[in-house]
Amino acid sequence: MLLLTMLNTNFVSACVLVAAVAMLSPLAELHAQPYPNPYLMVEDWAKMPEGRKMGAVGGVTMDPDGKHIWAVVRCDASAAGRFGNECLDSDLDPVVKFDLEGNTVDSFGGGMFIWPHGLHVDKEGNVWVTDAVAANRTPKGVRGHKVVKFSPGGKVLMTLGTAGVAGNDESHFNSPADVVVGDGGHIFVADGHPTDDGNNRIVKFDKDGKFVKAWGKTGYAPGEFRTIHALAIDQRGRLFAADRGNSRIQIFNQEGAHLATWTQFGRPSGIYFAGDDNIYVADSESDDVQNPGWEMGLRIGDAHMGWVHEFVLFPWGDPRETRGSGAEFVAADENGNLYAGEPFRRRLQKYVRVKP
Repeated sequence: MLLLTMLNTNFVSACVLVAAVAMLSPLAELHAQPYPNPYLMVEDWAKMPEGRKMGAVGGVTMDPDGKHIWAVVRCDASAAGRFGNECLDSDLDPVVKFDLEGNTVDSFGGGMFIWPHGLHVDKEGNVWVTDAVAANRTPKGVRGHKVVKFSPGGKVLMTLGTAGVAGNDESHFNSPADVVVGDGGHIFVADGHPTDDGNNRIVKFDKDGKFVKAWGKTGYAPGEFRTIHALAIDQRGRLFAADRGNSRIQIFNQEGAHLATWTQFGRPSGIYFAGDDNIYVADSESDDVQNPGWEMGLRIGDAHMGWVHEFVLFPWGDPRETRGSGAEFVAADENGNLYAGEPFRRRLQKYVRVKP
């Protein structure tokens, strides 16, 4: 009887061990990719005008007509390792408009920027672009550390900041990374791109460009930042800030009161809201050093409560590469297709939604 009991015990233990081993591999895969990916990549979607190569892609967003995509395409595409001042000695247009087939239909802004970065198109179709060149790479002149508002056709309507001069007051920025306009016309600027030696504040202006207020500083607490890489406003009027250096999204009301902090979207570089009330977040820097345990890709979730429910993994993402090897900005059209701007790979990548 004792022998039978021992055999039964050993058999049960063996079964448990086998089951655990059998489950180990699927669980490891689920840990890396816990959400479904309903997308397929479209190769060679974006087409530049004849004779021009695709440069590093910055901000990406949809036009209000739903039929066009705007993107920042940094000018120089010849020097493989050049990054941070690609438009310094170029007159190529960095603000480019594409149709849904990837054809270039318009462009402007040549000779006006050193490192065009953030991009926003307001409800009237006006195009806003930031120049986020670093202070130590800014020559004397009329470019850098500014935000420019263009008409849909490329006419300059407004300029915020003091061009060519970095600073931290009502009329200066230090490498502004992004800009967004609220329903009431208030303008919010992410100031700015440096992680630990920048202003790390959000600056608010009225619709005419008059300074209203600013909040934030370098740090780790709520309302403090380490690179505000992107801004976006959801349909509830909440202001979302991609606090990339702290691997989190901070949410505010439009007066600057901190509402929440979300960490479930990885190390955010870009944020986009679509009419489906989803939030789309580009994570280009989750690697073994800056955000270990996370993977680079596009996370899609519920904009209201923040539940992540889909994930597009970057197949070329290298966790050993700390400069970021994926998309920094993302936009979505009314059919749920994605458009992702990849600076280092110099691609404007389209992803087609193939599953509901």
